[in-house]
Amino acid sequence: MKTRAEEFAGLSIAMVTPFRNDKIDLDALQRNTEFLIRAGVTCLVPVGTTGESPTLTHEEHELVITTVVRAAAGRVRVMPGTGSNCTAEALRLTKWAEKTGADAALVVAPYYNKPMQEGFYQHFKLLAESVGIPICIYNIPGRSAKNIEPETILRLAEIPNIQMLKEATGQMDQMSRIVSSTDLTILSGDDSMTLPYMAVGGKGVISVVGNIIPQDMVALCNAALQNDMETARQWHYKTFQLCRDMLGLATNPIPVKTAMKLLGMDTGELRLPMTPLNAKSEESLLQTLQAYGLL
Repeated sequence: MKTRAEEFAGLSIAMVTPFRNDKIDLDALQRNTEFLIRAGVTCLVPVGTTGESPTLTHEEHELVITTVVRAAAGRVRVMPGTGSNCTAEALRLTKWAEKTGADAALVVAPYYNKPMQEGFYQHFKLLAESVGIPICIYNIPGRSAKNIEPETILRLAEIPNIQMLKEATGQMDQMSRIVSSTDLTILSGDDSMTLPYMAVGGKGVISVVGNIIPQDMVALCNAALQNDMETARQWHYKTFQLCRDMLGLATNPIPVKTAMKLLGMDTGELRLPMTPLNAKSEESLLQTLQAYGLL
């Protein structure tokens, strides 16, 4: 079934924000952008969860968005995270993304203050009606503390400018209800759920492991989009082990930034309150990367 934002189908990358001495390393950010573009990704997603967005000032947030948009130079789509638990702040960031030339905005459910379902609806409605770029709802109750219920998402789908959903609940029933009742373009928010979600109508993934294995995740998504489920299953079985053994070590993005450091992919520094893996976990990660064939 054709969905509302088919141009975003495939692999999107939840980009890390490289730090050096607690400042954004713009050179590393540009190199990472180039690496991912050359790997054939569909879309770049800076300043989301993986980009440690809660630790960035508004000025840093805007700087990262601008840097990635300019580095991409129209070669791939860019969908920065612009969400906040303050509607006014989310509106400011989303307008900045539009002004800078982003192709869409990823807007996380307001976190911590736990709005009622009507609050979720009014929050996203205001944003969608205030900008011209498409809005992707990001539903991740494990971090935002509250689920955007399917009934609310179905209401939001009636707004033309709400075109995508990043689904990170892990609930197949919820996913199936939404995909069967709307034409939203749904992207998995969990790497290990990419194929299960695409099997019932999802169109791709906003991936963390894609930072280090973009070609493999491109292959998985492309096979699923072409309905070549045998090939897609083979890639799923391979990448699933990396997702399980790497991402389960600590809170995202600690494991993937550590992996990038071990692989020589620029800076793996974190910003507090994120802290590095301990020695035992780093050794486990090293073995995981070796088992996958990356080292």
